[in-house]
Amino acid sequence: MPNTMTLGTEWLIDASGCDAAALADLDCLRAVFDRVIRDLDLNVLGEIAWHQFDHPGGVSGLALLSESHLTCHTYPEFRAATFNLYCCRNRDSWPWETTLKEMLGATEVNVRVSHRMIQATAGAAK
Repeated sequence: MPNTMTLGTEWLIDASGCDAAALADLDCLRAVFDRVIRDLDLNVLGEIAWHQFDHPGGVSGLALLSESHLTCHTYPEFRAATFNLYCCRNRDSWPWETTLKEMLGATEVNVRVSHRMIQATAGAAK
């Protein structure tokens, strides 16, 4: 008989109206990652990968976590940033809206939460 198995929770975050200079500031984005990782007690595997693009200076970041991953992509020319956090272990919600408004100057933050599930059958391999 099939039952539902939760594999994790994924947060998709879109921030707009951000300060363009903050979105091109690698130290500012590192601080956002540091705060998420610390507050949610996440465990980084290896080094966080960062890349800053040429003009207009957007940044992409990727942290491989024992829980899964944290990513960001910034678009200073559009004053926008996107974040994705996927955790295969239960985690509390995080104040994305207030924190991104504080740290990036966002005027609007949209957070979507998806609970990743599969149908598992009795006796399935673990």
